Amino acid sequence: MKRIVLALTLCAAPAMADVVGPGGKVQDCYCTDKSGTRVELGELICMQVDGRMFMAQCQMSLNVPMWREVQEGCLSSGLRQNLAPDLGTNSSSSAS
Repeated sequence: MKRIVLALTLCAAPAMADVVGPGGKVQDCYCTDKSGTRVELGELICMQVDGRMFMAQCQMSLNVPMWREVQEGCLSSGLRQNLAPDLGTNSSSSAS
């Protein structure tokens, strides 16, 4: 009998993971960034809080969407700008 109750409890656990609101409707869970833009569960963004920058992931905790720090610092990309014109590649000049 105990095994049957345990098996039924384990089978029902995934169904209880959804956030259900009034009227039995499943609620759509997501996080928001500082500008109020929607960020889906599992997405990563760079956050700056109290002068610290870090990568954070939108996750669920006790049926509440929240930000969790997953890495110090932020991923970034930079392009070098060549401010001086390249004078040696002009194809219009001919060498005689």
